[in-house]
Amino acid sequence: MARNTEAVCRKCRREGFKLTLKGSRCDTEKCAFNRRSNAPGMHGARKGKLTDYGIHLREKQKVKNYYGVLEKQFRKYFGMAERMKGNTGKVLMGLLERRLDNIVYRLGFGSSRSQSRQWVSHGHIQVNGRRVDIPSYLVRTGDVITIRNRPKSTKAIKTVIEEGSREVPEFLYRDNADIPKGVVMRLPTAEDVTLPVDSALIVELCSK
Repeated sequence: MARNTEAVCRKCRREGFKLTLKGSRCDTEKCAFNRRSNAPGMHGARKGKLTDYGIHLREKQKVKNYYGVLEKQFRKYFGMAERMKGNTGKVLMGLLERRLDNIVYRLGFGSSRSQSRQWVSHGHIQVNGRRVDIPSYLVRTGDVITIRNRPKSTKAIKTVIEEGSREVPEFLYRDNADIPKGVVMRLPTAEDVTLPVDSALIVELCSK
């Protein structure tokens, strides 16, 4: 399975924006972005003005890094968004928010999207009572996200919930029972995305 193995802190520095890819570590003094916010590389401190193409590209790369998707996956989502009704850019962001690994993260079950992706891949998460180990699974309205009733799974994720302070978005509901669960109250929209991004620039770039 293809994956991006680049140091995640370099991604934040390249975008000039903290993407919180390391979870709670990003809120501490150990965060590399706090120490060095300039772009990575020997010429990072002398970064010049971006071209029009560069501005468009950076918006797309920011979204890809934020959700942890590769180019082929991103193109797939863009193609889906083009075929659906509504503003393509907003539909695209809504689709990315519907990914199961993102929903697990937004529910507070994982300290970062990468950890949430690992919970899903290792079979710790169930959707409507059935185990789903595909991080890219798109949730629907009414889906119930639960942790598998196994001591190791429950203990690990409950620890993350207790240590975290992230608010659950309004399109989701979390029940902090003995076995925590979440419910998708409605499909997320572009307005639910916390990342500051101009999706119109992404559409212009990918439509060429």
